[in-house]
Amino acid sequence: MRKGIAAIVGVGEKLGRSIARKFAHEGYTVAILSRDLGRLSRFADEIARQEKTQVFAIRIECSESRSIKEAFEAVLSLGFVEVLVYNASDPVSWTPASFTDVHVDHFQKSLAVSSVGAFHCAQQVMPGMAERGRGTILFTGCSASLNGIAGYSELCCGKFALRALSQCLAREYQPLGIHVAHVIIDGNIGVPRGLLVTSSPKQERWCPPSSSSSVGDAHHVSGDILMDPDIVAQTYWQLHIQDRSIWTQEIDLRPGGPKLF
Repeated sequence: MRKGIAAIVGVGEKLGRSIARKFAHEGYTVAILSRDLGRLSRFADEIARQEKTQVFAIRIECSESRSIKEAFEAVLSLGFVEVLVYNASDPVSWTPASFTDVHVDHFQKSLAVSSVGAFHCAQQVMPGMAERGRGTILFTGCSASLNGIAGYSELCCGKFALRALSQCLAREYQPLGIHVAHVIIDGNIGVPRGLLVTSSPKQERWCPPSSSSSVGDAHHVSGDILMDPDIVAQTYWQLHIQDRSIWTQEIDLRPGGPKLF
């Protein structure tokens, strides 16, 4: 069966980039979308060169419905979108904010990126998937998808809504052959172990992770185990190719170690 397009929304230095690379490695034409077109174009050139496939960089602002529509007009011009990964998130301060200090504009922006943007992106690709009776939509969640956290009301509300959206879409569209899953990233993601950075950014080289890589190989920073985004990306790929008889709707990923929960 001819492969469609894999559209990865929210591509930065870590997970989004690794997911795009994985799908390109598996032979997909990939569209990567983010607000920083300059950086995105560098990623597209890098992945296309490494994987010998087409990678298209398309700017998107996930808090603006018009930007999303225009971006997906460009994506859909490439062909049928078989895979949508929504990995976008609004930047979060690691310093908790008192609820009374949270500005409504910031709250609304966080919800717009975390959940409303996901809603709009899914609406752009769902008709084509339903028409063909196949497709995969994967949403990236986090610890805040499951538990309210003091000082992070805007993040938690957006991620709660994203989780609800994934469940609603799964119940409506999985009978039509569309796999919808929510991936909870319950931990910190580091840089790929296969990414060797020299003194010059232009000399960046990437080597695929060894098949022998395991949780035991995870690297540590300040006592915490960081997840390798290339390994996490393999889970996204496995969800896409999962047999329909055992489709996963939600999965949580966390590093092993003394602070497991």
